[in-house]
Amino acid sequence: MYRKPYIIAEAGCNHMGRMDVARDLIWTAATFCKADAIKFQKRCPRELLTREQYNAPHPNPANAYGDTYGAHREFLELDAGQHAQLKAWCEEAGITYSTSVWDLTSAKEIAALRPAFIKIPSACNNHFEMLQWLCDHYEGEIQLSFGMTTHEEEEQIVQLFEKNGRAKDLILFSCTSGYPVPFKDVALLEITRMRKSYESRVKAIGFSGHHLGISVDIAAYTLGASVIERHYTLDRTWKGTDHVASLEPDGVRRLARNLHAVHDALAFKACEILPIEQAQRDKLKYKKA
Repeated sequence: MYRKPYIIAEAGCNHMGRMDVARDLIWTAATFCKADAIKFQKRCPRELLTREQYNAPHPNPANAYGDTYGAHREFLELDAGQHAQLKAWCEEAGITYSTSVWDLTSAKEIAALRPAFIKIPSACNNHFEMLQWLCDHYEGEIQLSFGMTTHEEEEQIVQLFEKNGRAKDLILFSCTSGYPVPFKDVALLEITRMRKSYESRVKAIGFSGHHLGISVDIAAYTLGASVIERHYTLDRTWKGTDHVASLEPDGVRRLARNLHAVHDALAFKACEILPIEQAQRDKLKYKKA
């Protein structure tokens, strides 16, 4: 039996550093899109980046919010108090709040808010100090993406959670890290491989997509990814690197609607002739004269 799909609208930093935009993202995801959760991002740029990375120019100046990459990241960052406000708005709107954490300081700050789940992005899934701290100090669900990760690294990650008795709280996401990802690189059958290797060891398998459109997500769910995460923005033309690989509100709305329709359809017939068929059988079925 298929689990009911769980849809996460990944707002990330698509709020552009503005709390009013973040609030609109929350309320739109909850009331119009009907997503189950909305997820933001939390970084401590001076901890996460080397001095060279911090002081380097943004690789795409047209999308930069500062003279250096570090300044760009600082501009987009919301502090712990602002994240507490985001969580309060989510509770008011009736949608689950979460955040991806990119470094140990951010993990500690967000864990203190006690969200239902915390996400580990592909870029940081080998930050074993942070993973260990979360295993030790955070009791909620931990979601983790396997983009740009070798099979050996995957196994090391899962074993860390098993060693700490936390694999039952771990959701693993099939993911290709690119913005946007062409269909030939989505590699949906990785879901099948991950289910074979890990489904009996962790809580669930999910899919984090950076592609265009929503048809691929339906296939991912049908292959057994019960948690679907998609980047989400109010306007794909806004300034920033993630907007172009994100769904606008109507895209998330249609994705949620279609996933729930597929969930309803993925079943065997309850009996050989369904009640809806009986009237048609009486009227149309061939009867030998």
